[in-house]
This record gives sequence, C-alpha cells and structure tokens, in this order.
Amino acid sequence: MCVLLVVLAASWARRLERSRMVKTVEEREEARQRGSHEARLQHPHIDLTRCMGCGLCVAACPEQGVLDVLHGQARVVHGSRCVGHSRCADECPVDAIAVTLSGVEERTDLPAIEVDFEAIGSPGLFLAGEVTGFALVRTAIAQGMAVAREVARRREETGRAAEARPAAEDMLDLLIVGAGPAGIACSLAALESGLRHVVIEQDQFGGTVAHYPRQKLVMTQPVELPLHGKLTQTTYTKEELIDLWHEIATQHALPVVTGERLDGIERREDGAFLVRTSEGFRVTRHVCLALGRRGSPRKLDVPGEDLTKVTYSLLDARAFEGRHVLVVGGGDSAIEAALGLGAQKDTTVTLSYRRTSFFRIKAKNEARILEAFHNGSVRAELGSNVRRIGDDRVELETDQGVIEIPNDHVFVLAGGIPPFKMLEECGVSFDPAMRLPVEEPTERGSGLIKALFVAFLLAMVTLAWSLLHGDYYDAPAHLRSSIDGHELLRPARNVGLACGIAAALAVVLNLLYLLRRGKRAWIRFGSLRGWMSLHVATGVSGFLLAVVHGGFLVRDTAGGHAILAMGVLIATGAMGRYLYSFVPRAANGRELALEEIQSRLAGLEGEWDADHPEYRHRVRGEVARLVAEGHWSRSLWRRVLATLTAQRRLKHTLHGLRLEGEGMGVPLERINDVLGLAQRAHRTALGAARYEELRGMLSSWRYIHRWAALLFVLVLGVHIVTAVRYAHFGAAS
Repeated sequence: MCVLLVVLAASWARRLERSRMVKTVEEREEARQRGSHEARLQHPHIDLTRCMGCGLCVAACPEQGVLDVLHGQARVVHGSRCVGHSRCADECPVDAIAVTLSGVEERTDLPAIEVDFEAIGSPGLFLAGEVTGFALVRTAIAQGMAVAREVARRREETGRAAEARPAAEDMLDLLIVGAGPAGIACSLAALESGLRHVVIEQDQFGGTVAHYPRQKLVMTQPVELPLHGKLTQTTYTKEELIDLWHEIATQHALPVVTGERLDGIERREDGAFLVRTSEGFRVTRHVCLALGRRGSPRKLDVPGEDLTKVTYSLLDARAFEGRHVLVVGGGDSAIEAALGLGAQKDTTVTLSYRRTSFFRIKAKNEARILEAFHNGSVRAELGSNVRRIGDDRVELETDQGVIEIPNDHVFVLAGGIPPFKMLEECGVSFDPAMRLPVEEPTERGSGLIKALFVAFLLAMVTLAWSLLHGDYYDAPAHLRSSIDGHELLRPARNVGLACGIAAALAVVLNLLYLLRRGKRAWIRFGSLRGWMSLHVATGVSGFLLAVVHGGFLVRDTAGGHAILAMGVLIATGAMGRYLYSFVPRAANGRELALEEIQSRLAGLEGEWDADHPEYRHRVRGEVARLVAEGHWSRSLWRRVLATLTAQRRLKHTLHGLRLEGEGMGVPLERINDVLGLAQRAHRTALGAARYEELRGMLSSWRYIHRWAALLFVLVLGVHIVTAVRYAHFGAAS
C-alpha cells in the first residue's frame, strides 16, 4: 500500500511538473513573439553546464516572469523585465548565472567608458548612473561614489592640495551634473574626500526619481551612503527616498544648485573644463555626468499638443479626481499612471497604446492593467494613435476608424529621447568600436574535474593513512585489540575518536548550508556559492573522517549504518551537483533548436508576402500539432504511443501537406522548404521529450538525497547518543 501511494504521488507530481513546463514553454513563445524575451539593458545569462535547477534564482528575482525552471534548469522567459538586481546571481549556489549587458557589440546607446567610468577619449570626464546602461538606484549610488573617490585619488597623486589653487580663479575639483541617486552619492563622497565641488540640476532635486508617480517603490535593496552610513530601510518609496535625500543634503550642506541647465562643455588648454550652463560658466578639473537616460519627453507631434492640459509626467493622481483623462503609452510608467488615475473617484481613464498588446512591461503591471480593463476602471484603446487634441475632446485613430472621447487632461508617457546628442557634443563617444571589450559569459563546465581532483587528493590522504597503519586496519575486528596501535586508532580513543568528532563537526557545518539557503535564511553572511563549496567539502571530508573513525569497517551498528547513509548522501549529491545537469542541458538545447526552427518557419512565411495564406495557416497549424503531440502530452501512455507512431504520423502528415500545396499551386521549392522545417521541428520536439523523460527519472536524486540526509542525521544522532552513554557507563564502572 505504501509503495502504491508513493508511486501515485510521484506520478501526480510528475504530471503537475509537466503542466508547469508546458505553461513556461508557451510563455517563452509568447514572449518571443512579442519581443519581450530580449533585455533592454541588463539580463541574466545562465550557464546550463552548471545549473542544477534548484530554483533559488527564480524565487530571488523581485521582477516576476524573468526566470523560470524548464527541464530542470533555469531559463530566461521575459528578459526585458530584468532591471539588473543581480539577486539571481547572488543566490545561485553553483555560480551558474551572470548578469550582463545584451548585444554590447552592436548597440549605439551605450557610452564608451573606462572601468573607472571615465569617458574614453575625454580624460577627466566621467559618467555615472543610468546613462551608463545600468538602471538600479543601488548601482547608480555605487558608481557616483566611485567617480568621486577616483577624482580624489587623482588629486592626491598630482599633489594639488586645496590651498594651492590659483586665487584668481574659482576652480572646482569636480562639477556634478544631475542631482539624482548618482549625483547625490557622488556629492557625498566628494565632500567626504574634501573635494571642491558643485552639483547642478536643471529640474528638481532627486533627478528622474522626482518624476515618478506617488508611492512608487524605487529601491528594494540596502545601500550605504558616504557620511551617512547604511540606510535603515531595505525598501523605499519615491517620497521616502526624496525626503531622505533632502534631509541628508541639508544635514551635510551639499552644494546643490537646482534650475541650472548644462549647455555644453569645452576643454581649455590647461586641461580643465569650461562648462557652459544656463547661468553662465563654471571652471572645473573634472566633470561627472549623472544625467540619466530620460532626456526630453517624447512628443506626439499632433495638433493640440501645445495645450496646457497636456503633460508628460504624473506626480499626484489624486489631483485629477472626477476628470476625463487620457494616458498615452504602453510602458510601465503609462500603466502605473493609468492604474493610479483609475483608482480615483469618478475619474474616467482611457489608455491609448499604438500596439495591440503590451510590450516589455512588468508582470504585475500587466496583470493589474488587464484586471482594470476587465472591471472598467480603465478603458482600453489598444492599437490606437492620437490624431488630434481638442479643448474638451481627443480624437483617436483606430482600426475601426476615428473615435472621439471627452477629455480634460492628457498624459503623454511614451518614453523620452535620451540626451545622447548633447553627450556626444560634450566628448562622450557611443561608437561600439571604442568601447572596452566585454567578456561574454561562456559555459565553464560543471566543475567535475576540479571536484574529482579535490576528492582524489582527500582519498589519497585517507589511503596513505590506511597503508601507514595497514597491519591494524587489515586485521579482523576481533583481533585488533591485540595490535600495538589499537589504543591510538580505535574509535573510542585518540586518533579514532578525534576523527569521529571532526566528522560530526563537518556534518554540522554541512547542515548549516540548509539554514543559509532557505527562504527564511537564519544565516545571512557569506555567499551561497561559498556555502555550497563548504557543503561539498564538508560532505566528502566528513565521510572520509567517518570511515577512518570506524576503522575502515562498516558494521551492523548505528555507526555503520550512518556511514552507509552518508555514502548514499554523497553519491546522490554528486549526481545532482556534477552529473545531473548534462541531461537537462540536452533537453534545453532541443528547446532552443526548436525555437530557432519556428523562427525560421515564420521567416519563410514572411517571404511569401500575401501568397497562399490558407496553405501557410494550414502548415503552421499542423507543425504546432505535431510538436505538441510528440512533446508535451500529459499522459505517459499517450507519450509512449506518440513515440511509437511518430514516424508514421509524420510521414502521413507531410504527404498530405505536399498534396495540398501542389493542389493550391504553391511552388515546389517553397513546399520543400516548409516541409523540411516541419520535419526538423517534429524530430527536435521528440528529442526534447525523450531527454525530458530521462531527466524526470534522474531527478529522483533530489528525493533520495533528502531522505538519505534525514536518515543519516537520525542514525548519526543514535550513534552519538549510544557512544556517549557507553563512554559514560565505562567510566563509571
């Protein structure tokens, strides 16, 4: 009965896992069609030779839908939702994830900067914050601090003390442009280092963050600021962060000037910069451009856009209660604005977006806006464009024609035009050829050879010890008490006892890894990678120490059973850590090949223009059916039947499609191309399915590993209690 229950539970769990994977594959395909599978700036790269599918990266990511587990390994689903938190990389215990910039070699929107954030070709000109391609507040703060400290280091190297400056000129050490996270952190670090500096901001204190909607969560990770220390909260809303920055700026008298715009930068003959601003000129030896990437708001260029009711940011949705409001845009800012306005009493909100579906937005925003469409708090006008803005109405052009809606206010949140042109005029290059070469993440292997080498060394040390005392360890157990080394090597004395205690301590250290990697981690210090290495090292060394402690004998006792359980534990752990990833990697490789084939099939259809739409639709449907039948059938028997009859069904389907194509007058070359891709798609899907079945069987290592661990701990506890009681009884007698 127990065996039957275990089998039923395993079958049900397997079916649920396959259902979840089907959903993941469908979501990946949808993301690929929408373009959200690719990152805008940063994205995680997963080394499939190392990933063992623990899922910690998925749980750690604060942005929903970026990662998921497919075929027992982490995969990127919606890469565009990644904003570079790097929590996935921090939490990966096997160092299988690296967060990197995408397509660096071709991109023309990333500045060419040195590792110290100095613009290549413009000595003394630095960049920090989002303009460098990194979006996080935490990263912007770190970069701003690094720039100020680099300027301070250079000043010390050149021996220019503050009192040695020319008295005839108001020369600054550093001019910071932008009072956002990077600019404020740069100013604090400059003040800490004794640099003469000024911060100019064309708008308001807080930079881009000040333009976010009310109560928007803008920081979700702890940071530390110069002169202030570690921030007391781990999460901050826009208002909380702005208030904190104002408090810090007042407390430390930061030299921030708002309402002063940067107009240009020129280099003088002495190497200093002459900075033109809306208020005149400033002379400085170094400049830090912390401008962000927002730039100027993108406009619609339609009649009526110059009306005062048209704005390009939303600060407080409560001020528009009871109004007719139009929000234009489909990004996160537009979605959040529409949701905020739709929550106000008697406010009629319409969202106009030029696409028919949302593109590259956060999962939670997409779910919330779809719910708002459903409950009527926001009216959807997808696939529409603003045609004209009137005093009390707005004209929208849709597929059904031009419609008019009542309107009191228009919010154009269609992104911004980055200040790249102005930056280029200041001396910043965006030429990919000038950027430092970026080392692309590569597959580094599972580390099996290194692990085997370490295990081999430990085993050789253990073997050398056994050979050194071979006369004792080769003797039968009942004769060992008569050998000279018995008191030294026996389990209850000297070396034997010391090895037992060391093995127990190794087990304790080994189990601490579980406390570090849990959802509610009791241990916070150290990286999971370091703890994983400790977990492996203590597992192997603890086993070998236990073997020496037991005198290289496995007896029918609690101690002997503990050694056996520990051996199973190490074997299943090694399978999961070093061997298991090969099969999931092969399955995921088939998935990637299948996606490539489907992209090629779609490309061929695009080359046909409007010719033979019925045949194209028919082929696409048949390919999808063949892939689904051979790939993701939930029933085991249906999967077995599909495998046995795959070739016959494929041959029959391709023959029918060929006859249909010939009957419709489709050129033979096109028929052959499409049917060839269909055959490859079917074969690839079957390959992925077979690898998935094998992976499903191999994945049992996790359960064996966990139950072996529980059994080992229980038996070890019995062994230790028995040994202590025996020692106490022997001492008393």
